[in-house]
Amino acid sequence: MANFKLVEVNSKHTRNDFLELPLSLYSDYPNWIRPLDVDIENVFNPEVNKHFRHGKAIRWVLYDNGKPVGRIAAFYDKEIAKNSEQPTGGIGFFECINSQEAANLMFDTAREWLKSKGMEAMDGPINFGDRDRWWGLLVDGDFPPNYCMDYHLPYYRNLFENYGFKVYFHQYTYHRLVNSENVDPVVWEKAERIARNPSYTITTISKKNLKKFAEDFRTIYNNAWGRYTGVKKISEAHAMALMKTMKPIIDPELMYFAYYEGEPIGFFIMVPDLNQVVRHLNGKFDILSKLYFLYLLKVKKVCTKAIGLIFGIVPKHQGKGVEGALVNEFAKRALAPGFRYTELELNWIGDFNPTMRRVAEQIGARVRKTHITYRYMFDPSKEVVPPRRVS
Repeated sequence: MANFKLVEVNSKHTRNDFLELPLSLYSDYPNWIRPLDVDIENVFNPEVNKHFRHGKAIRWVLYDNGKPVGRIAAFYDKEIAKNSEQPTGGIGFFECINSQEAANLMFDTAREWLKSKGMEAMDGPINFGDRDRWWGLLVDGDFPPNYCMDYHLPYYRNLFENYGFKVYFHQYTYHRLVNSENVDPVVWEKAERIARNPSYTITTISKKNLKKFAEDFRTIYNNAWGRYTGVKKISEAHAMALMKTMKPIIDPELMYFAYYEGEPIGFFIMVPDLNQVVRHLNGKFDILSKLYFLYLLKVKKVCTKAIGLIFGIVPKHQGKGVEGALVNEFAKRALAPGFRYTELELNWIGDFNPTMRRVAEQIGARVRKTHITYRYMFDPSKEVVPPRRVS
């Protein structure tokens, strides 16, 4: 008979249980890759995670007769919450045995905590941070997860939906091999059109001038993505911090920027899939692990998959062929002899972004994984409103 007890993570023991729990749950799933402990811990570190400036986070471990059987985190950022139809917090890092009773206990506790903080809804499973990490429940596509993305057990969908979570949006991960096959001719036609116009230029990123590219990234991101509900525009400091964080893994052959008369208008940002390295580290990132990480990344070059983190064109230049020009510039390098990456995944593209879905399909990519971001309304009379673009 179950004897559940939910304990807040506030000690070394409970923190270790929070990190170690998935090992037993995923022991029969070879495609699961254990994340680095430090990547998860940084989410809950106020000195690292800027979202603590306007919010709070809490996490729990669920025990059954002293054995860890579940975990969950709840969090909110007031600056992001106010961008929703109603103040909305989040839950994430959910793991659980196949027990609706256990899941409901964790969902109930997270909901009550968020209600006490003024929230009126909760999204999940999501991250206490940006959307490029730990976002959405995997419901289709039993493949190894990309770096800092979730892989979930098949029954989790029932646990969420039986509780009452409703689909907020789907997010798709597109995959293709790095070759010239199955690309819609319209992509090359658009690229050629842009190439004939001297006002447009395409360039790769330079590590020597990260400050400039950080500002260009911010300009494009805020114009292309900051118009969606639930997406907060990024500051100059945030953009620079992102670039500095990415600097050790930046491969100039994977990052492209588009300009019109010198003004930044688009980007295609890719990075090596670090999970091809992380899978060998068993969650650890101590001194020896860091050396091994660098050996696998720089010497052995085990990363053969590139991850398309984000693709964006400012609205004024959408539909003019800029996306084709960015893809074409990448293709020039990707199809040359000796290119190290053999496959490409576009990390996730929301169902609310038909433009990017069309671009992915035009370059010959197909949906490989599907995640769902759910929303639970505390007032059951209110309906879940899908994301929309705002002016």
